[in-house]
Amino acid sequence: MRTAVVRVNVDPAGALTGESLARGMAELAAALAETGGEVLDKDLGAAPRSRREVQVLLDTGDAVADTARVVAVCARVFGTEPVPGVVTYVSRGTDADAYGVLAGFGLAGEIIRVPGSDGYDILEVRLREADLERVPESRIHTALEASTNCEVRISTV
Repeated sequence: MRTAVVRVNVDPAGALTGESLARGMAELAAALAETGGEVLDKDLGAAPRSRREVQVLLDTGDAVADTARVVAVCARVFGTEPVPGVVTYVSRGTDADAYGVLAGFGLAGEIIRVPGSDGYDILEVRLREADLERVPESRIHTALEASTNCEVRISTV
């Protein structure tokens, strides 16, 4: 399971007061803590009115559903019509991160981690030939290197 950073603009109209924003942040943190979410501390009152965006860390296998859940909680605690933002992922360089990258491209494959001679691990990634016809290998390669900080070798089966 990967850790997503779910972003939500909780006050797109810029109408909430600093006090309302602080109260909403506290309520949001309490509500999401019950389900494993962590709200990153931010003074929304100091943010520009157009960027009153909360960031929530969630371990998730379904970022779309969890984003919808966070948006619903934000609507309840802030009394606004929040707008979902970009979802990114925390990378710890694990095989789960690598499988998550593949899943993000709609791919399934086999990942084998082997120690490299220079101290860096090597990820041997086996994908179906048809998958590489649909998604450029260079995009997969770059995303895997960035998320794992490993040398990546892609082959097909």
